[in-house]
Amino acid sequence: MTAIAVEQNVPRARVRPAPIPRSRLISVELQKMFDTRSGFWLMASILIMSVLATGAVILWAPDSELTYSTFATAIGFPMAVILPMIAVLSVTSEWSQRSGLTTFTLVPHRGRVISAKAIAAIIVGVVSMLIAMVVGAAGNVLGTALTGTDLIWDASVQDLSFIVLGNILGMLVGFMLGVLIRNSAGAIVAYFVYSFVAPTITELLSATQEWFKDLRPWVDFNFAQSGLFNGEMAGDQWAQLAVSGLVWLIVPLAIGLRLVMRSEVK
Repeated sequence: MTAIAVEQNVPRARVRPAPIPRSRLISVELQKMFDTRSGFWLMASILIMSVLATGAVILWAPDSELTYSTFATAIGFPMAVILPMIAVLSVTSEWSQRSGLTTFTLVPHRGRVISAKAIAAIIVGVVSMLIAMVVGAAGNVLGTALTGTDLIWDASVQDLSFIVLGNILGMLVGFMLGVLIRNSAGAIVAYFVYSFVAPTITELLSATQEWFKDLRPWVDFNFAQSGLFNGEMAGDQWAQLAVSGLVWLIVPLAIGLRLVMRSEVK
């Protein structure tokens, strides 16, 4: 009896559960982007806007402008707005829909959740751009067939790669604002201010202040990205993109991540 009692009092070694694989976290974050009605239609709008932009080029562009670069440019405008909104909502939904408490309880390491969200957003962005390029290619073939003009492929793989990189950087800016502000409306408004108001101010300063003209590429992230969409990136332009990206993307993202790690989730 004594031996049995002693054996019963011996504490058993606690079995630590294996951490949730990162691939599963990314898969869950991807599902979150499609599960809600608003999320589904936001994703569907990528294809819808690509088709509408392609149709607009076929209907109203001059025959001489029916080239692949024209279709890529037309599709790029709605992509530059929609993709950052997806990145914003992928982060802010945890706070606006009050699902953050559940998420961070199941996965206490918030950094793993945030990194999974970032990877999922990038995957959606790359796949969306590939779909848009296919739609643009189909529009180029259809448009030239209807008008009887020559089929022109005037965008190289490098040009398309630069466009994808530019849109991914735009998504990351939206992601950064979502992490920093953690409120859907506030982050979306901040993104439009960054995308439309700030470039207007810097353009005005560049036109009226000679000292700012040479400084602008180093501090204006939007302006530094313009070379990606124009297919012209030299050594200085890459340096300007890196420096302005440090100011507008890396530093605010680091501040936002620190706030996320320390903030109370209710």
